[in-house]
Amino acid sequence: MLNRMTQLFPLWALLFSLLAYWQPALLVGGKDAIVPLLMLIMFGMGLSLTWEDFQRVLRQPGIIALGLLLQYSLMPLLAFAIGIALQLPQELLVGLVLVGACPGGTASNVIAYLARADVALSVAITFASTLVAVVATPLLTWVYLGERIPVPIDGMLISLLQIVLLPVTVGCFLNTRFARQLAPLRDVFPLVSVAAIVVVIGIIVALNQGRIAQAGIAIFIAVVAHNGLGLASGYGIARLLRLDKKRARTLAIEVGMQNSGLGVALAVKHFSAMAALPGALFSIWHNLSGSFLATIWQHDTSGSNICSDNE
Repeated sequence: MLNRMTQLFPLWALLFSLLAYWQPALLVGGKDAIVPLLMLIMFGMGLSLTWEDFQRVLRQPGIIALGLLLQYSLMPLLAFAIGIALQLPQELLVGLVLVGACPGGTASNVIAYLARADVALSVAITFASTLVAVVATPLLTWVYLGERIPVPIDGMLISLLQIVLLPVTVGCFLNTRFARQLAPLRDVFPLVSVAAIVVVIGIIVALNQGRIAQAGIAIFIAVVAHNGLGLASGYGIARLLRLDKKRARTLAIEVGMQNSGLGVALAVKHFSAMAALPGALFSIWHNLSGSFLATIWQHDTSGSNICSDNE
């Protein structure tokens, strides 16, 4: 029963999103709950990990470097190409490129957990991409848009420590010390995580209901294409490089899912409210697409373990 309810994640996410769009007043007051809910999910994620998982990832710095390279090369390039191809107005093109130039966000870690990808690798790449963002995001924005913008790296790192690293570390510590006693809790946490992320998606939809209503079809197509091509490229390139399915899934998620909240904040501060629209739509869509992808990969047990490179 628990597994079945967890596997219906995309349905719950879609229904809750529709409810939030129809009746945003029901959820806009939940903005302050987003961080605690994400921390709860990250704690559950930590309960699925041990210190050995992180030691294994850190012994392979090349895979982290590959994730960074793919993220910061593909996503801004795809954003710029899609924006030009669809002839987006300048403000929307700026917003789309900003999203592409941003690092990975906590949503990627949640989806990696639910998709049974390599969670330790996902957390490591997110942390590394956030550190690199202090140089990469303004540099890429200047390369593609000719604009120089400062990136609030200190605030981003504090948020990452609070939302991701602290709860994951606590959960990992407890799982390492009390794995057998915590087995019943580990069984129920995937459903708890699904419920929490569905509520988070609903709150995000409610907060951005006005922006969704004023968006044209072209920017919807651009956001869907940007996210979809990022996911597909990350997975496809990883498999071409003979990485196993579990790590390929992780790279797909890390490449295709961005810290779109940062993109919104930078757009509003340095450009315009209209430039924030692609980031707002991306924050909704990548959670929905990620939930569908996670459900598909949950059913594919062939990628549930680290496989040989010759798979």
